Amino acid sequence: MALKNIFQLPIEIDDKIALKIYRKIAVINGKIGRLNSELNHSIINDNFINIMSIRESLESTKIEGTQVTFDEVLEEKMDKNPSNEVKEVLNYMDALSYGFEQITTHNRPLSTKLIKELHTILLTGTRGKDKNPGNFRKIQNFIGPDNKIENAIYIPIEANLIEEYMTNLEYFMNGMEHQSLKEEPFKTYFNYNADPLIRTAISHAQFESIHPFLDGNGRLGRILIILMLVNAKTIEKPVFFVSEELEKEKARYYDLLNGVRSEKSDWQGWITFFLQATERMIDSILLKISNSESLYLTGANLLHTSSEKLIWFITFQEPKITVRRASEITKLSQPTVRRALKKLAELDLIYEEKSKKRNRTYNNYELLRIINN
Repeated sequence: MALKNIFQLPIEIDDKIALKIYRKIAVINGKIGRLNSELNHSIINDNFINIMSIRESLESTKIEGTQVTFDEVLEEKMDKNPSNEVKEVLNYMDALSYGFEQITTHNRPLSTKLIKELHTILLTGTRGKDKNPGNFRKIQNFIGPDNKIENAIYIPIEANLIEEYMTNLEYFMNGMEHQSLKEEPFKTYFNYNADPLIRTAISHAQFESIHPFLDGNGRLGRILIILMLVNAKTIEKPVFFVSEELEKEKARYYDLLNGVRSEKSDWQGWITFFLQATERMIDSILLKISNSESLYLTGANLLHTSSEKLIWFITFQEPKITVRRASEITKLSQPTVRRALKKLAELDLIYEEKSKKRNRTYNNYELLRIINN
């Protein structure tokens, strides 16, 4: 029998469970503070964020079944006509970048309006382009193994309730009091004033359960994880790349989301899983920052000219690069870029693909190993 019906927020929680979760939160928030500091002081912070954004976008779309590799995305992202699957990854990056800019530069909250704008960007020119991008669904949808509702695993709320549930979620996500966020006396809740990590875990599950759009709910929901924490000023850069950890345990991820969609909702199980994935993700990113910066400094110490050092720096933004592309980014002449790339290849800092006579690609394989590890 399909799971149906979800409750509006907040969620009631046992006192002892809440205390246990907050102890875990204290540890993770300490690591997030270190992550913010490392990124602020890293020489390659913007380059690192760019390449990790590609990785996050790829991992999030993989959860939805997209079959494309990291190398394919890097190679096709500058093409005028990338494949449909690469386009989905690039749209994810564009939506994340747009959301980050709207929150940090234009001081917009995570409103329903902004969420719809992100959805439009996400689905433009992809397989969901005919699923009414930027608008809540007007019909019943369901989650299941095929296109028959009788085989559904989960049936979200009716379309006429979406606005009400999304308003409730919107205030909860933004940490704002609202009449719909009701509490009963003498009970403990995770409400709009809970720690941002807790609100993010709950909000992600609630958004996926509402399933407000006909397509793209999973990808958009994972973008909102990052933007919620940016909005709460928990993270300073859009680097909360948890999709890789969720993809590693995809079956558990989906099972625990289903676990909150019943009268006996297992919120403890879901929040604990989310926090565990978060901690592993932060540990992984901290290690990747350290290793990437060490690699950059090692290479920079071997180089003598400013053009060589600049091109080396650029390969941390685009680890698969051509002479033309490097020239576009740096504004250096193509002959200067070509000489610099040849020098980097001679020093074994990058690898020159020799199978092509024209438009050869130069690969920073060591960085790719670090990012993919």
